[in-house]
Amino acid sequence: MKTLTQSIRLTLVLLVLLCVIYPVLISFAGKLSKGQGDGEKVTLNGKTVGYALLGQKFDKPQYFWSRPSAVGYNAAGSAGSNKGPSNPDYLKDVQSRIDTLLKYNPGIKKSDIPADMVTSSGSGLDPAISPQGAAIQIKRIAAIRKIDEKQVADLVAVNTQKPLLGLFGPSTVNVLELNIALDKLK
Repeated sequence: MKTLTQSIRLTLVLLVLLCVIYPVLISFAGKLSKGQGDGEKVTLNGKTVGYALLGQKFDKPQYFWSRPSAVGYNAAGSAGSNKGPSNPDYLKDVQSRIDTLLKYNPGIKKSDIPADMVTSSGSGLDPAISPQGAAIQIKRIAAIRKIDEKQVADLVAVNTQKPLLGLFGPSTVNVLELNIALDKLK
């Protein structure tokens, strides 16, 4: 009986701690963050066009393309593809992405294509591409928009986010923010 009473007390304490106190603390911490716990919204002309930390599909030739998503950019279900590097369907998807990049970006070689442009991230919602992923698209975008390649390259450089403290993580380019800046060039 003593063990049963202790078990019930411990269960009640953990219920209050984990189902009430912890969620309230996390909610409070979220309210102190940049987006007040609702995500960091990106706005254009007073209208929300996306979120800074959630990838979106960009596949029109006049824009920088996003990293592929295993979940179709659906933020309700974050996930990777779960297909291994020897899976025939996965290899077919990657080859299709490579072929598309080569078709729309003449002058680049297969060896120029960084992995992030043909494979999805672990979450499937990565909002950024590598600076190399942006660089291979500069010529296409400049030609379609009839702007100088150097101007587009400078835009990529300005929108490249360096590693935290210069040490932690890779350099990245947020595709949504880069495409908004690209539209403002007109």
